[in-house]
Amino acid sequence: MTQRLHLVFGGELVDPQTNVFRDVNQIHIVGMFPNYESAFAAWKAEAQRTVDNAHMRYFIAHLHRLRDEAKAGSATEELGD
Repeated sequence: MTQRLHLVFGGELVDPQTNVFRDVNQIHIVGMFPNYESAFAAWKAEAQRTVDNAHMRYFIAHLHRLRDEAKAGSATEELGD
């Protein structure tokens, strides 16, 4: 069974028209979630909590899309072993 992990994170952007964070050290990691539904609920709660700040944005990263277990590892992954 494939596990579909999702990461919810956000922070203040330099410009609301871009996805560039003002200070990457201040990125708020909301958490990791086992499915999209729970990630969406967490994203929505944070987005609604910060609705008065137009520069605040929260995102859902689909971590399961970043890695395909069927593909061979990259050279940098092999360095750790």
